Amino acid sequence: MKKLLLAIVAALFSSFALAQAYPAKPIRLTVAFPPGGPTDIIARLLSAHLDSLGQPLVVENVAGAGGSIATARVAKAEPDGYTLLVHSSGFAVNPALSSNAGYDPQKDFRPISIVASQPNFIIVHADFPAKTLGELLTLAKREKLAYASPSSGTTPHLTAENLFRVKAKVDITHVPFKGAGPMMAAMLGGQPPIGSAAGAGPMPHIRSGKLRALAVSSSARLPSLPDVPTLTELGFAGMEDYTWIGVFAPAGTPEAIAQKLNDAVLRAVQGATFRERLDTAGFEATAAPLRQTADYLRSELVKWAQVVKDTGAKVD
Repeated sequence: MKKLLLAIVAALFSSFALAQAYPAKPIRLTVAFPPGGPTDIIARLLSAHLDSLGQPLVVENVAGAGGSIATARVAKAEPDGYTLLVHSSGFAVNPALSSNAGYDPQKDFRPISIVASQPNFIIVHADFPAKTLGELLTLAKREKLAYASPSSGTTPHLTAENLFRVKAKVDITHVPFKGAGPMMAAMLGGQPPIGSAAGAGPMPHIRSGKLRALAVSSSARLPSLPDVPTLTELGFAGMEDYTWIGVFAPAGTPEAIAQKLNDAVLRAVQGATFRERLDTAGFEATAAPLRQTADYLRSELVKWAQVVKDTGAKVD
């Protein structure tokens, strides 16, 4: 009994000492997508605003396989708080979409924070003939069309599959890209002219008139785009889908380190500059304490597994 008590005290002291010392060197933020998309935007915001940690945060973009390459890499990293994953809600989708995602979201990771979220948009190139979602769906019944998404396994991909195949029963071919940045470049060239994307990617192009938003998957119209109807308004009930951006640490990361990282994110998102940047990019701050973060992630795993089942979505 005495040895057990000594072991517990030693473990507690070690954890406290680790927390006091952490971080003692730069922290790497491994982003699961290329530069230019929502995930990259949030990662770079974090790297500039987590001042309370007292160490620089280095952003590294590791794209591929819908984010699974970066995810599998971080899952194998040392659980010491120096290698973190920044991923979209695709983190919760990929394990249901693929039998070989390369990671288990609950066993291989410790969620640190779901930093921010934004709804998905159904968008078209400015020259595309459909001016409304209804016109697009009518056109899809007459012609062979294709739509872009940031990648297979992202929530924009599943929002579109659920809308087109399950709800509207039209066959529009999915064209996955390696992130929102490459997708936007292709859509601006009209190849393809239809897309489904989270707000940060298309927002500046919607505002400039180069792309047109036909619908948004939020629960209510966005104040910044009051003329864009929600999918619910258009008759597609239950389609309140959001793309969120989260920070994850490898499983086994000490509680004290996870708490320190979570505290730093909560402090950052309360800052006026951080909030202003989120608003500009069309994000809503969603950072919460560790327990609420873990609960939300579990609910998202259940939700998107059901959508994958309903749509029959596959990795393209």
